[in-house]
Order: sequence, then C-alpha cells, then structure tokens
Amino acid sequence: MITGTTRFTPLLAHPSRHVRTPGVFNAECAARGLDMVMVPLDVTPAGLAATVAALRGVANLAGMVVTIPHKGAVAALCDRLTGAAEMLGVCNIIRREPDGSLTGAMFDGEGFVAGLRQEGYEPSGKSVLLVGAGGAAAGLAHALAAAGVARLTIANRSPDKAEALASDLRAVFPGVNIGAGPADPAGYDLAINGTSLGMHEGDALPFDAARLLPGTLVAEVVMQPDVTPLLTAAAARGCRVHKGVHMITAQVRLLVDFLA
Repeated sequence: MITGTTRFTPLLAHPSRHVRTPGVFNAECAARGLDMVMVPLDVTPAGLAATVAALRGVANLAGMVVTIPHKGAVAALCDRLTGAAEMLGVCNIIRREPDGSLTGAMFDGEGFVAGLRQEGYEPSGKSVLLVGAGGAAAGLAHALAAAGVARLTIANRSPDKAEALASDLRAVFPGVNIGAGPADPAGYDLAINGTSLGMHEGDALPFDAARLLPGTLVAEVVMQPDVTPLLTAAAARGCRVHKGVHMITAQVRLLVDFLA
C-alpha cells in the first residue's frame, strides 16, 4: 500500500517497456516490510540530467535505479561514487542522502556473480569470454575478476574500449589473465553477452553460436525476452544456459540493502 510515508525509487530507462526490475524490487520490499516502491520512468538521454536534477529535490526519494542506456552518463551526475562504480565510472543505483546529495554504486557485476552461484555455477578458476565493454559489461568484468576467474577476454565492437577496460582491470587484479580479444566463444568455460543485443527482434547474435562447444555455459544480461535467440542457439548446441533474469533476482537484495 502506498501512503504519504512511502519512499520513492524510480527506475530510469529508455525505453522502459522491457524492464523487469520493478516487480522483483517491490516484492523484495514487501517481504521485508519496507515502505518503499519502484516505478519505471522512460527517460531519454537528452532528458537525463534534468530528470536527475529534479529528483534531487524530492524529500521522500530513496534513490534511483539506472539501466540502459544511462549507466555511464548518470555516474557523472552523482556527487560521489563508491566501490566498483568509482573505478569504472558507471553506476546502476543512486542513493539520495539526507542532505540531497547523490551517491552512486554499481551492483550489476555482484548480482551477476551471485546469480551464477545461486544457479549452482562457480566462476572461480574458469575461462570467460565477455562480449561488451559498456556499463553493465564493465560491472560484470570487475566482479568476475574479483571472483577469481582464471582468464577473462573482453570483446567489443570498439577494440580500443575493450583494451582500455582490460588495462584498468589488470591494474586492480594482477593475478587474473585479462585482455581484449575477438568475440569467439570456442574454448571458453563461460561465454557472456554483456550487450543489449537480443533485446530487439532482428538483432544479430553477439557471437557465432556455431563456435560454441557443448559444456560451455552461455549467459545473458538481457532480461526481455526471457529466452533470447542466443540462449536458444546455445541450447541447440548442447550448452547450458543462464538467463538474464538471474542477475536481477540475485542483485535486487543488494539494491534494497543500499537504499534501505
């Protein structure tokens, strides 16, 4: 029940029709007895700065959760960043402090790794291909390195961006073999789509599914559709698949903790 004391947490997205986070977030708040609610706001990139500025003045704003395409741009609108967000310059959640200032954090990666473990897959010691170097992918790369993967290859349509992310991560995780490379999943234990490819009908696959070997775990960050064309193609190759929704179901507890 929404009352005059309810704390408001908008989800900033564009478009917003694909989001699944509000239902999971609101169920978590209800289970904890928290008077906090999330609704999606469809905010264009051109309107992001004005929207964040306006929300600063809302006294019952708990914070904002942020998704495609705003994770990089919104970080620059925060007063401070913490944890992985500080290193990566991206965030997917902002907490409004009592003085109206904004603290940004990044839990995509932690949520993704927690989702893998929740589904019985331990990434430590594995060889990983991650396609993408944007906001979500950067968070995943950081968390996978922190989880102790043996090798992490970052593939991106802009190789320079992939190498820049790999270089930043090598400085923090010198014990992990991290580099940029082609989007070829052959020979990896875990292959991840960290891009928005698959969200829209007609999207290309992030990598050639014919190069997958049976036994590889193929994972998504795309949550809508529930089963993407990549996961369908991977299953046909005899691969185990991991849905994008697992990232948010595991992550939402971290998001609520950060705002509660």
